[in-house]
Amino acid sequence: MGMQVGSSEGDDAVIASINTTPLVDVMLVLLIIFLITIPVVTTSVPVQLPKERIEARETKPENIVISVNQAGKLFWYDEPLANHAALMARLRPVAAMTPQPEVQVRGDMAARYEGVGRVLFACQTAGVAKVSFITEPPPNGG
Repeated sequence: MGMQVGSSEGDDAVIASINTTPLVDVMLVLLIIFLITIPVVTTSVPVQLPKERIEARETKPENIVISVNQAGKLFWYDEPLANHAALMARLRPVAAMTPQPEVQVRGDMAARYEGVGRVLFACQTAGVAKVSFITEPPPNGG
């Protein structure tokens, strides 16, 4: 009963090659997962999404600035307006001008949408074609 030490022959020899079977199994599972999830991520309805752009606007002297403060009070430049009818009375002559000036709306961020919506409705009713919003530029230029 003897034992051989240091023999490279036999069943217990060290295998120097890498077993790649588990690696292939993992790669096939990942491939199947990607094939299943890719159709879910892409949509089938083709639409044109809007692009964000930062546009510097010049305030021209002929532009009309209407402000809405936090309480919903209306201002024509710096002059307070009594009510919605006063705004309509001021907008009708503006809509009749040729070329029509642009109406710029300055709405307080904490103001209710109702105040700004009334300004937009008044512009639409009066026939003003160009309405824009004055906003703060994003921090650090974008």
